[in-house]
Amino acid sequence: MLAGQPRPARLLLSAPRMRRLLAIGFIWLCCAIAWAILGSTLTVRSGGAFDGLRGQVHGLWGPPLVQAPPSALGTEKHRERKIEQRFDEKRQRYVAVEKEEEVTSEYALPLDGSDLHASLSLEHRRKGLLWFPTYSVAFSGRYVFRNGSPQARDVTVRFPVEPGVTYDGFSVRGADGKPIEVQFENGQARFALRFGVGQVETFTIGYRTRGTERWGYGATGRGLGPEEGRARHFRLAVDADFAEVDFPAGTLSPTVHRAEGGRWSGTWSFEQIVGTTPIAIELPQKLNPGPLAAKITFFAPVSLLFFFFVTGILLAASGRSVHPMNYFLLACAFFAFHLLFAYLIDHLDVGLSFAIASLVSMALVISYARLFVGLRLALFQLGGSQLLYLVLFSFSFFWNGYTGLAITIGAILTLFVMMQLTGRLDWGRVLARPAPSAAPPAQ
Repeated sequence: MLAGQPRPARLLLSAPRMRRLLAIGFIWLCCAIAWAILGSTLTVRSGGAFDGLRGQVHGLWGPPLVQAPPSALGTEKHRERKIEQRFDEKRQRYVAVEKEEEVTSEYALPLDGSDLHASLSLEHRRKGLLWFPTYSVAFSGRYVFRNGSPQARDVTVRFPVEPGVTYDGFSVRGADGKPIEVQFENGQARFALRFGVGQVETFTIGYRTRGTERWGYGATGRGLGPEEGRARHFRLAVDADFAEVDFPAGTLSPTVHRAEGGRWSGTWSFEQIVGTTPIAIELPQKLNPGPLAAKITFFAPVSLLFFFFVTGILLAASGRSVHPMNYFLLACAFFAFHLLFAYLIDHLDVGLSFAIASLVSMALVISYARLFVGLRLALFQLGGSQLLYLVLFSFSFFWNGYTGLAITIGAILTLFVMMQLTGRLDWGRVLARPAPSAAPPAQ
């Protein structure tokens, strides 16, 4: 370079700093791959075992239950005249022969009223990394059938029961309160009654049983009564010892309902309803630790990216620089959080597991960073960043439905703070290669 000629402007980002950023990016990429492997392992442990664990829970507590309405089929005997063609040997031709036979016909009796009550008691049970909402139900139903025929009928009432489900205290009582003998066959409880001409018969059915995930009332394709698409004078009252109740798509919502004191009650009441839509209640799901840990793990690279971004800018703004190896060990401390959390939830409550994993990871970062940036920066700068972008970032996954919004707001606030803190910095001076020191004078 000629004497007196101005020196060329320094590059905005020197080659050593570029290599440093590439090394940090490579560290982040390797950690992202490790988190992907850990998250996949958690997904397999949770999802792969779901069907088997669900079958075990159904075997212990029963499947989702749907109580179908009863039906009544009356028989009526009468004599009919029939004409048969018989071959006459003497006349060598067919002749008409009249005879009388006793014929039994079957008629469905209309269900004139259903006054029902179900009491649900929830208990979450854990299998592996999954929680299942199990419940016990006490059911009682008062049914009214009417014989609209001008003749007396022998009537068989069929009340559907779920195959493989245990019913405790199953009983059928007449209007006088006396028990009625019941036979169980082919998924039905059957009993016989004699209906006089125009007689209205009332009986009550009650039982206790257990199920999982969902309880409902109604018959597939028929709705709330034995007649296809119609139910008369229907009333179902449900009491539950939990307040969070959901109604699956394609089911009837209650006429009135309320939640109070941690309990829920609802009533379906119809004078005459026409339709095939059943009633169903979906029990509240408890936070499943396996799927939760998998979600947090899969999003961990985003958490680390925020941490590297904020830490790098704040250190550069304060005139400090740390080696990529320091970033690697800080990333390992982040990974320790997810690894510890993933295996603590096998043995401890999910909230306690999260707290222990958070404290261990923060202790690793702060105790390590104090050795090369000092205790003050390690505690307030790196520790504060970790609290925001690891602990609170991961905790947002506990807020079902609000995780994305919480992360978005956090990202925007981070950008705002960084812009305000660094707006007056001369980044050309901060990121440029330091000028070489003058050579010492010759002795």
